[in-house]
Amino acid sequence: MMKIALLLALVQAALIPCAAWAQAYPSKPIRFIVPITPGGSNDVLARTIAQKLSEAWRQPVVVENKPGAGMNLGADMVAKSPADGYTWLLGANNIFVTNPHVGKMPFDVFKDFAPVSQVALVPFVLVVNPALPVKNVAELVEYAKKNPTAVYYGSSGNGSPQQLAAEMLNYTAGIKMQHVPYKGAVPAITDLLGGRIQVFIGAVNSLMPFVKEGKLRLIAGAGGQRFAAFPDLPAIAETVPGVALDVWLGVFMPAGVPRDIIAKVNADIAQLLQSPEVKANLGAQGIEPAPSTPEALAQTIRDDYARWGKVIREANIKAD
Repeated sequence: MMKIALLLALVQAALIPCAAWAQAYPSKPIRFIVPITPGGSNDVLARTIAQKLSEAWRQPVVVENKPGAGMNLGADMVAKSPADGYTWLLGANNIFVTNPHVGKMPFDVFKDFAPVSQVALVPFVLVVNPALPVKNVAELVEYAKKNPTAVYYGSSGNGSPQQLAAEMLNYTAGIKMQHVPYKGAVPAITDLLGGRIQVFIGAVNSLMPFVKEGKLRLIAGAGGQRFAAFPDLPAIAETVPGVALDVWLGVFMPAGVPRDIIAKVNADIAQLLQSPEVKANLGAQGIEPAPSTPEALAQTIRDDYARWGKVIREANIKAD
């Protein structure tokens, strides 16, 4: 009897450090890698999450901007970090579902990351320079068919979400708008305002100020359905079925992080994203909170990887 009691005591003692370690997380500062320069939607979202979790956990969640290589540089840092739950990535969908199709990757998107949660959607919209004589998607398609070499669209680079959405519209509608790649969205929008290109599909928060000033004409939403913030704005897919670009952002950790840590971070992020204050602040930036389970995010990656791979092959899109 004494031997059994001693054995049980030893087993229980062995389990205590694991349980205590899980309950203590986080016990030191967390690095939150954002693979773009400061100021964009991704950065705003990351800093909002970091601030709220720092307050709740009484441990710093420190945002670090690591741009480069089409967001792959920052993502690679996270993929190669220790699997202890103290290095995170705020990853945009292109890292996982388009970049692998257009260039050599320094990591495996399916094996080197642990999905934690989708956190937001960034609505993309279709706008045109007002000089282009079109007011809706049907008129744009008709005009492009009659003027096959006269319509130019811009993007933030080859393989970017802007190019993918426009090329999906091209081959689905049977038109051939000409692609002009830029080194980022800002110079593309500058040329759009100046009339050097006529069409752009981009993040709503970067375009709406110019729409409100009458410098750009808003044609349609690019998501799979109408946006809650713009219920009267038709989606491209209502005119050209199958054309949809849903730009999502998610939180990831290196593969191998303990499941209880992922579950805790997932639950706490979901809770803070439901806060009316957070919803209002992000909504003002054109960001829609959209938390998910780790499993749902993993499935989204698999589905989008297959769908956008087909678009990239059809349009023969290559990396810069």
